[in-house]
Amino acid sequence: MAAWRVAPNPDQPDASCPHLGEAHPGVLPATRQGCVDCLAAGTSWVHLRMCLSCGHIGCCDSSPERHATAHFGRLGHSLIRSFEPGETWGWCYRCELMLEPDPS
Repeated sequence: MAAWRVAPNPDQPDASCPHLGEAHPGVLPATRQGCVDCLAAGTSWVHLRMCLSCGHIGCCDSSPERHATAHFGRLGHSLIRSFEPGETWGWCYRCELMLEPDPS
């Protein structure tokens, strides 16, 4: 998925995200093994997220360590996508908006 857009939301019909340009087309996951930080620490995760700027794989906020959010806090990379099979949604931490692949 190369391009992203704000997902339609009837509660925010005019929502926009100035951070969409941070998504690097063709960014590859840093690993396919799991959350990089959990793997290094020997901890577990619930769901995985991929940074759309650098490919970092971190665990979700339902996981004990919340490494995807920590990555945002540490490096300021605003955009992530689900790294779960069959899920295609994304999220902007700064705008707090759901994202979806842009088919155009």
